[in-house]
Amino acid sequence: MNANLKQNLPIVQKVYAYVLRQRQGIHQLLVFNHEDFPEAGIQVPGGSVEAGEEPFEAVLREVKKETGLEGLSLVSKLGVVSRDMRDVGLNALHERHYFQMDCQMDPAETWIADEKTPSDGSEGPILFRFYWVNLDAVPPLAGGTDEMLDDLML
Repeated sequence: MNANLKQNLPIVQKVYAYVLRQRQGIHQLLVFNHEDFPEAGIQVPGGSVEAGEEPFEAVLREVKKETGLEGLSLVSKLGVVSRDMRDVGLNALHERHYFQMDCQMDPAETWIADEKTPSDGSEGPILFRFYWVNLDAVPPLAGGTDEMLDDLML
């Protein structure tokens, strides 16, 4: 990307969580679909970093808010990727902070959770259907958010 164009775009800090669990020796990734908007694609928990908040604080807040799960542990920060969002109609540069989290508890195979205050500013609540997929068979994730799956620490 042209450095001058990049400098003119507002920067939005985003966080994404790869929440993993292990079942019978198989690593699984937590993903979700929007119940009312299936065209939004398969996603991982994430959202925007609020003013004065560090990305690691934001990812913990967003994962709890979206999934309803508590007691997840932060394994590592995988990295930051800059993404020009103009190709999807947003005049912004997203700085995506990716984190690996571990789920030691035993949540359901699938569940519905609602987000009362969506980070995109839309009216809530919105319903998410969460489920686990085997890490060796993750479908393409919406918005290219599968871009750091190869960096997971297993």
